[in-house]
Amino acid sequence: MKIPSNPFAEEKEDLGTRFNYFVIVVVGLFFILVARLWYLQIIRGKEFRQLSESNRTRVQDILPPRGLITDRYGEILVDNYPSFELAVVREDVPDLDDLVTRLCSLIGLSWAEVHDGLQEVLKEPSFKPGVIISNMNWDQLSILETHRYELPGVVIQVKPRRRYLQERLAPHVIGYLGEISPEQLTQTEYGLNRPGDLIGQCGVEQVWERHLHGRRGRRMVEIDASGRVLRVIKQVPPFPGKNLRLTLDARLQRAAQAALGQTAGAVVALDPNNGEILAMASTPTFNQNEFVKGISGERWRQLVSDPLHPLENRAISGQYPPGSIYKIVVAAAGLAEGVITPETTITCTGGYPFGNRTFRCWKKGGHGSVRLHRAIVESCDVYFYEVGRRLGVDRLAKYAKMFGLGERTGLGLVNEKPGLIPTSDWKKKRFGEPWYEGETISVAIGQGFNLVTPLQMAQVMAVAANGGVIHRPHLVKNITDPYGRIIKTVEPEVIHRLDLPVGLFKALQEALIGVVNQPGGTGRRAKLEGITVGGKTGTAQVIGQKGPDQTLEKTPYKYRDHAWFVACAPMDRPQIAVAVLAEHSGHGGSVAAPIAKQVLEAFFHPDRPLVAEAQSISDQDQAGD
Repeated sequence: MKIPSNPFAEEKEDLGTRFNYFVIVVVGLFFILVARLWYLQIIRGKEFRQLSESNRTRVQDILPPRGLITDRYGEILVDNYPSFELAVVREDVPDLDDLVTRLCSLIGLSWAEVHDGLQEVLKEPSFKPGVIISNMNWDQLSILETHRYELPGVVIQVKPRRRYLQERLAPHVIGYLGEISPEQLTQTEYGLNRPGDLIGQCGVEQVWERHLHGRRGRRMVEIDASGRVLRVIKQVPPFPGKNLRLTLDARLQRAAQAALGQTAGAVVALDPNNGEILAMASTPTFNQNEFVKGISGERWRQLVSDPLHPLENRAISGQYPPGSIYKIVVAAAGLAEGVITPETTITCTGGYPFGNRTFRCWKKGGHGSVRLHRAIVESCDVYFYEVGRRLGVDRLAKYAKMFGLGERTGLGLVNEKPGLIPTSDWKKKRFGEPWYEGETISVAIGQGFNLVTPLQMAQVMAVAANGGVIHRPHLVKNITDPYGRIIKTVEPEVIHRLDLPVGLFKALQEALIGVVNQPGGTGRRAKLEGITVGGKTGTAQVIGQKGPDQTLEKTPYKYRDHAWFVACAPMDRPQIAVAVLAEHSGHGGSVAAPIAKQVLEAFFHPDRPLVAEAQSISDQDQAGD
């Protein structure tokens, strides 16, 4: 008989097998868990620690304040102010549309007003703050701070903003800021800049960008899940930019701009002893503060399409025929080459026949027999027609270039133009034609192909007054650190000295004094009591000939002559040289000379109020350049 098996033993054996399987599974899972932990903490521990830290912390840029810009006497022309910006970090925002709607409701803005900023936010990486609103006022800031914890992803940034304290004062010299372009970011000089930085785009703001910009700082902050800053972990403060002390005299600059008024033109005043620019005005002007807040596309189009070109610095970029002020160079060339002496007499009958054409003098009846002194004082065209013919165009060009014409002065501002001094070789290369002697006649009185800038003509007058020394013009006196310590001084630089007889300059200087101070002088309206002013008038024709009844009022604006005047004072010990160019305004003696007089009065009598002299444009007033 068979003995039946024990059911309890079988059940016990089955439970043991199951337990063993369970232990194996648990041990396997535990091993896998340990292996995974080992992989995460040992193999990739450093990587995940960095990811974890980046979720908890964020590094923020701190922009440095730009250096200050002052005039030669320390008057602050440009400084900075704190600007509050509303930025959004998209990765911390659950619903961007809802957030923007709430922001508009809180601070009273429309979608249209934040549209451009919102588009910029969408271009930025999701972890980077994108600015929606710039230059918030205190009311908007206080509202946002009150509701800060209801606005995830919102960041209030404080950035230094540029402030031009005197709107429209020397904007072409000082310049303005603009956002760095992709092309500029590829250039070595902007290697430390980043997208979105504001950099100098014009004037000394651009030329001295590396000194003005400063060194950016940064801080590491701890944030919560909504992107709000909990605490600052570490901070490296920014270092402010260096300060520029310009050579400009702010009061003289204001006087120059006031003297020009609504006239399109330029005034340059410089120290003939060292090349320092005391004033550089170009009209019309523009408001640099418009660029600080971000100029609109419509406003930018208005500026660039304006027929008077307010963004152009006429003092260095405007190229004009010099007219009769070029006679300074022609006289120097004639004396140096021996084709005339101060006593050489030439008869002016009111015209100069040459070939089948008669070149007219401005004085219809002529000046009669004239020597060099009177020819300059009364600006006799016929006298200089003859001197120019005797010299020829190439010798004229030689001396013009000795005076610094036909090339950039080296001032350093962007867009300075070289002008043009023609030669026979130049015409052959440019037009494939020979030079004709009749063309020299026009060149000798500053017409024809001649082109100069107001800065160049101020330099010519300075050279004539100081006895032949050409200094490189400059705009910066020194650079200081944020504590006011001078770290660099810009020393005067002599480009070269004209190797011409002392007697030549003496004859020129006496004649230039006569232009302003003698009866019959064309620059009498620049005369100052107690100060010996020397000068030269000029009228640059825009079109070759006008009809006999073609008065200034009847001539279309774009065809009117340009008015020139250059001056230096006091002539025995020159302290200031001035060049005035008034576009399409008539004759130099009636329009440009009074402008120069106001600038000279402001220089020699700084305590007197500026009084603009009425300018007549009648034909009688305009006679004689």
